Amino acid sequence: MSKIADLNNSLLLLNSIYSSLTKSEQKVADTVLKDPEATVFYTITDLAEKAEVGETSVIRLCRKLGYKGYQEFKLSLVQVLATPSEQVHGKIEESDDLDQIMKKMTSQNSQAVQNSTSLLNVQELQQAIDAILAARKILFFGVGSSGITAQDAKYRFMRLGFNVDAGSDGHIIAMNASLVEKGDVVVGISSSGSTKDLVDAVRLAKQKGAYIICLTNHARSPIANQSNVVLLATAKETPLQGGAFSSKLAQIHLLDILSTAVAMQMKDQTYRALEHTAKSVLDKLY
Repeated sequence: MSKIADLNNSLLLLNSIYSSLTKSEQKVADTVLKDPEATVFYTITDLAEKAEVGETSVIRLCRKLGYKGYQEFKLSLVQVLATPSEQVHGKIEESDDLDQIMKKMTSQNSQAVQNSTSLLNVQELQQAIDAILAARKILFFGVGSSGITAQDAKYRFMRLGFNVDAGSDGHIIAMNASLVEKGDVVVGISSSGSTKDLVDAVRLAKQKGAYIICLTNHARSPIANQSNVVLLATAKETPLQGGAFSSKLAQIHLLDILSTAVAMQMKDQTYRALEHTAKSVLDKLY
């Protein structure tokens, strides 16, 4: 099985094995190669219909490329391509004026949100919702920039009336993980999915019986391997861009979907909690 580090070669690999594919798989490959940017937004049924083959042909092709399934293959396409916005508008150049920078950044950030939405698996999302609705306590863990996202998530779910906490310091996360119980839900947030302090804490929490949800950009990563549910965000980020706003926007977008869906399934409780928390800070405002 290929590793996530090999994703940058996914389209090259598709070309290289093309002659060894069956006719049905070649039809899928042709559809992907003709418009890989559009493929990112196709469901497996969409792609099969576009290629005029069965869904099993799509799955077989993904596995021949070394991916576990279609979702992981789509993630590879998102990460290997310059974002469609870059291809249309170009990367930001030193010669760009303020108006060009503004338009390019808006396009790139919008694309990051759209790409993350296209990768969101509805079944996985519902499993995360069910776990949160049944949770004794919810803990959001993140380190560095993702720790700030964890604090945002804590604030949102606290307003909805949940017993929730967040940690961003490696030691605090480790201690919180050691105290979780069965019935608790731990949400690990990591763009890379490879932050050691976070992965170690999530592994410990899982051993203690917690239900693990991870929010990451990488389907094949250490934190994903420890998780019951994986929610995929996506935004291209080099090692020098750790904490890029586009990654944070994608994370916040998925958390917004998750929290809103949870609120809609517990309307009475969450609406009461929103009312109570809003009233509690009325005298803090002019």
